Order: sequence, then structure tokens, then C-alpha cells
Amino acid sequence: MDFQFSIIPKNEIESVVPLVYDLNEAKISMEILRERFNEMIEQNYECAGIYLGNDLIGVSGLWYFTRHYAGKSVEIDHVFIKPEYRGSGLGKKFMNWISNYVMNKGYQTMELNTYVQNYPSHKLYYNEGFEILGYHFFKNL
Repeated sequence: MDFQFSIIPKNEIESVVPLVYDLNEAKISMEILRERFNEMIEQNYECAGIYLGNDLIGVSGLWYFTRHYAGKSVEIDHVFIKPEYRGSGLGKKFMNWISNYVMNKGYQTMELNTYVQNYPSHKLYYNEGFEILGYHFFKNL
């Protein structure tokens, strides 16, 4: 299979909504996801996609910032590959593409959050050289 990796153009950002909807197990409505992605794309955010032909089969958000402890950093977010394409090394190729892409933009570090119970993602991130530095806390306001 010939997979292509690229940044999703701003005017196509809503194409990621069905994949992120599946990632979040439909806990957030499609309408709210569309609204949020249209707002996010106007911030320090890009979204990388995996394409098979014209079909979007995987995504990862990229948030850009400077951290006091890490310098210029990118946080990868909502990484999702359709289940039928998992387990073939595609996640590793995607992480490699993202690493090269952000390094070419001048970023020195990558970070991410992953759900505690998402064990397959932990294995991927460990294998890609990520280390656990702490806990992510969350509070609704």
C-alpha cells in the first residue's frame, strides 16, 4: 500500500472530524468537534494526515509552543489510525514523518498525552523514544 503523509490544509480541517469522533468513542458530538477544529486551526495548530489514495485514514494534531524546560516543542495530539491499518508499522512511519517535519521547522522536542488505558499506544511511544515525565491533570471549569 502506498501511504502518503501530509499536513491537512486549513480549508479541509473538517475532514478529520469523523476520525477524532471515533477516537473519542462518540463522547463529543460531530458538531462540537467541527466547531473546535475550526477554532483550533486558527491557533498554533496543524493537523497531519495519513492518506491512502484520497482516503484520510489517520491523523495527528500538532500544537506548537516554547516550553521553559524543553525549548521549541510540538505536542502531538489525538493520534488516530483506522483500526484496519494498525499493527503494520504505519504508526512508526507516521511518527518518523512527524519528527522529520517538525525538526525541519526548527523544533527540538516532542511531547504527548495518552490515555492511561491505551496500552497499544504506550508501546508505540516507548518504542519511538518517548519517556514518561509526569501526569496530566484536568479540571472542568
